[in-house]
Amino acid sequence: MARVLLVEPFHGGSHAAWADGLARHSRHEVVVVSHEAAAWRWRLRGGAVTLADGARAAVADHGPPDVVVASSLFDLAGFLGLSRRFLGDPAVVRYVHESQLLYPANRRTAGTSGPGDEFPLVDWRSMVAADEVWFNSGFHRDALLAALPALLDRAPDQSHAGRLDEVAARCHVVPVGVDLADVPSPDRTDVVPGRGAPAGSAGPLVLWNQRWDHDKNPAAVFRSLGRLADEGVAFRVAVLGENVRVDPREFTEARDRLGDRVVAWGFAERADYVSWLGRSDVVVGAADHEFFGIAVVEAMAAGCVPVLPDRLSYPWLLDGFAPADGTTPVLYPDGGLTDRLRDVLADPGGWRARLAGLDAHVRRFDWRTVVDDYDDRIEALAAAQAAGGPAS
Repeated sequence: MARVLLVEPFHGGSHAAWADGLARHSRHEVVVVSHEAAAWRWRLRGGAVTLADGARAAVADHGPPDVVVASSLFDLAGFLGLSRRFLGDPAVVRYVHESQLLYPANRRTAGTSGPGDEFPLVDWRSMVAADEVWFNSGFHRDALLAALPALLDRAPDQSHAGRLDEVAARCHVVPVGVDLADVPSPDRTDVVPGRGAPAGSAGPLVLWNQRWDHDKNPAAVFRSLGRLADEGVAFRVAVLGENVRVDPREFTEARDRLGDRVVAWGFAERADYVSWLGRSDVVVGAADHEFFGIAVVEAMAAGCVPVLPDRLSYPWLLDGFAPADGTTPVLYPDGGLTDRLRDVLADPGGWRARLAGLDAHVRRFDWRTVVDDYDDRIEALAAAQAAGGPAS
């Protein structure tokens, strides 16, 4: 069994789900050093210093690690420099949970000076410093490796572009684990539209269960729901998830417009959240960026029909799944959200039948399944490092 130091600078939301899930499910000894999920820009600029302080305390309490697994949103290269006197010589993994280079430019440049390359270069230096780089999805790996040459070519001199092939060779896809043990797996012979709905409710239940922020594009979802409500389409809606914004105006406006169609609104504790997963018919999304998609995996595992765009990580999540009729496109094309949602709401049972087996397909991301890949990789890295050098 290896000792793992897991460094998570932004312990909240999907980051916390990943860190806590690995610590809970791994067969190795996992010691977590983390900061709360706040001030993400400061985590990137200053988190290496304070996380190194936390690592020093962890090493004093538990001994030096065999492997360091370090998440995104801090400077891994700086952390390793600050930790060199007490950390020993562990194998080092950068877990690429998110990439600043792939976010919309206004997020990267807000609160910064210059062309907005400061934070993407933190990510790049962290990749260079790691023995292996693990991505949460194949989409994320491919998109970042495709975007990095333009970033590196902007250097005024001494370009790092010659290192790209070497770093790319150390990149692997190690999907996020999703806690699905308590998510009900539907018996499709018993599922009917409005499943689990209270008596007298009107229409299928549409679920929106993502983080309340601009990059998840809730405005597009609410526009489509509003149009369908104006058309008289029968549906109810549950809008769940974490509100990370002070003034989510589109949410307030949508709640007023949708009125008594709203059956749930806001953050739900786990037991209530899982209950809504089991009662919902449709999960809808229109994200502008998605590197993996824990929330939609949970919903599909519970039997929800996905109304998701044919881009970002969603094609990768569904790779290898074939609808029963062999022709139904599972994901909607750009501009097709309202039409697809209208079609699904008109016949959720039919769509569920065509997508039979999708719930089982996405359950391959269950922590109880993917943790073996994590653990085997960690074991191999620890063994290789003990023998004189990391394997990639």
